[in-house]
Amino acid sequence: MEISVPRDVEGSFDPVLFVDAIHVKIRDGQVANRPVYVVMAVTVDGHRDILGIWAGDGGEGAKFWLQIFTELKNRGLQDVLMLVCDGLKGLPDAVETVWPRTIVQTCIVHLLRNSFRYVSHADWDKLAKALKPVYAAPSEDAATSRFLEFSETWGNKYPAIIRLWENAWAEFVPFLSFDVEIRKVICSTNAIESVNARIRKAVRARGHFPNEQAALKCIYMALMSLDPTGKGRRRWMMRWKAPLNAFEIAFEGRLAAARR
Repeated sequence: MEISVPRDVEGSFDPVLFVDAIHVKIRDGQVANRPVYVVMAVTVDGHRDILGIWAGDGGEGAKFWLQIFTELKNRGLQDVLMLVCDGLKGLPDAVETVWPRTIVQTCIVHLLRNSFRYVSHADWDKLAKALKPVYAAPSEDAATSRFLEFSETWGNKYPAIIRLWENAWAEFVPFLSFDVEIRKVICSTNAIESVNARIRKAVRARGHFPNEQAALKCIYMALMSLDPTGKGRRRWMMRWKAPLNAFEIAFEGRLAAARR
């Protein structure tokens, strides 16, 4: 996978951005977990590029994300079709300010993982089967109906799951209106998971870091060592053709306009 940190984005257009967090231990008076956010783009040509890494303190809001997205826009990232993330507070408002036409989509895999935190192991299989009709529904109306059925069955036992999905609903439903090829790309941050796996390996080897700068340097070096043979990049680009065509139709010429 060819990656630059940060990539030159002057005058660019990226169909999809992924935003995900890696938690690292930083010693600032005392050792504490701190999130480091990775922003990865999928370009029109199907390249996966890291646009930047930013350290947070765990209490990030709209102001934090507005600074990041404004920086990317000032560097030249003019338009984004969809942004996939894990329900980060304040992020949708910041996206609306910087790229008003961008659709924010919550990561379905993360939403499911967060759901199972509230579930006893004995109910995992039953709950997984009950939730699948919701996120695999053919439309938003169908998903709403299936979620109501799920709530009636499981709401009394696991009210926290119902509240979790209700709070995430506005960012959960956008992908339901798109072709299955687009769903494969945007329903999860799986595209960035291989990147995160390499980062976690590097971070675990260090244990904890004396300061934020040391953590960012370690993550940067891990990113620069990704996919030295280019095989991962080629596999991704082969899978990208079908979603690209689906994006072209769903977003009514914005891809074509970006190429001109």
